[in-house]
Amino acid sequence: MIHDSDVFLQLSLAEQLLKVSRVWKMAADKELAPLGLTHPRWTALWKIRRLGDSVGQKRLACALEIELPSLMRTLSHLEEQSLIVRHPCEHDKRSRLVCLTDEGKQLLTKMEARILQVRSDILAGISAKEVEKLSLLLNTMTGNALNTLSE
Repeated sequence: MIHDSDVFLQLSLAEQLLKVSRVWKMAADKELAPLGLTHPRWTALWKIRRLGDSVGQKRLACALEIELPSLMRTLSHLEEQSLIVRHPCEHDKRSRLVCLTDEGKQLLTKMEARILQVRSDILAGISAKEVEKLSLLLNTMTGNALNTLSE
């Protein structure tokens, strides 16, 4: 009888990376669903926090690596939940800036605690040094892949 772990070991490295990413996303989504957050919504909130308040929509879409129309739908949902507001940019009235509301900031605090717990659960049994090494390896792989694309 073949176990899931046996099948995983037989997958290519790319398939393993995709599977880890997919399962990690599923775990995070499950943990954040009770907060009324879908994957696009919580990742947008997370990225807004990381980029700083009053981030441009185009910059946010680029950082999330999604098309602007997809982001616009997500931002509309976040506005309906009173988690963000959008307002025109002072320097470019065609551009809109995204800001977290107080409700959005409060939800982010709850969300971050849950995300950090998911991360801790997923990385259980892996030392901080191993996590750091993995991070360096993944960054190198990403850089190599981007270099390949630009050639």
